[in-house]
Amino acid sequence: MNSNFDPRRRTLLAAVVLVFSAFCMQNAAADPVDGAQAAIKTVADFDATTWRTLLRTGPRPAAYVFTNSFCATCPEVFELLQQTTAGAGQAVELAAILMDVRGERALAHARHYAGATRIYAFDGFEPAIRKAVDPKWHNITPYVVLVARNGRLQRVIGPPDAKQLQTWLD
Repeated sequence: MNSNFDPRRRTLLAAVVLVFSAFCMQNAAADPVDGAQAAIKTVADFDATTWRTLLRTGPRPAAYVFTNSFCATCPEVFELLQQTTAGAGQAVELAAILMDVRGERALAHARHYAGATRIYAFDGFEPAIRKAVDPKWHNITPYVVLVARNGRLQRVIGPPDAKQLQTWLD
């Protein structure tokens, strides 16, 4: 008898597949990152006028992390901001702005930004939008803009240091 058709092997293989599937489904259901992102179902457009509007009438304090789909360090920076604001005792806007993907494709990256209150995606000519945000910005990510309660801006490439974070939330 060919061992590929051995009923005992088939039963054992089926049992292994069943156990593995149950394990994967249990871990996926318990994944806090995916659960935390359940509230974000849409991506807001970010065009050349959005930044001016956010600075004039947006929530305070706020952190805006400009990122792209291939930025390896951006989720770490976002996690630092989320941890910093978790104990702040105040509502803080934490937004991720994806520069290179739009719509549903941008939403697919939301899992990398646990604690995000909003996800934006560039909508339009990327260099013009970047210039509207900061003419001196050379497209290096993560590009973080911290907006304090009084409207004061701090711009940083990479993770903000402890002093910048404290100044932002004071």
